[in-house]
Amino acid sequence: MNVQFKKGVLELCVLVLVNQKDQYGYELAQNISKRIEVADGSLYPLLRRLTKEELVTTYLRESTEGPPRKYYRITSKGKAYMEELIVEWLKFSEGVNMLIKEAAV
Repeated sequence: MNVQFKKGVLELCVLVLVNQKDQYGYELAQNISKRIEVADGSLYPLLRRLTKEELVTTYLRESTEGPPRKYYRITSKGKAYMEELIVEWLKFSEGVNMLIKEAAV
């Protein structure tokens, strides 16, 4: 998949997944990679930015498989922003799909 497509939608994917349940970085990467191929190198800078912008918050949780893991939790500000992004995405993708459909006729 086109790298620019992925960069544009990765933020929305992260917020949607963290809204479903708190997740740690590797878990997020795995869940996103089930549908979209994404490099870890692009995910962690995004998580730092989302934390800095107070869209997500972090906490440590002990792990039975090694050191404590940093979990990400969406904030109320993050939920509001996610809802805005979803509306924008639905409008955008509908427009693109219409263009493709019209061009294919």
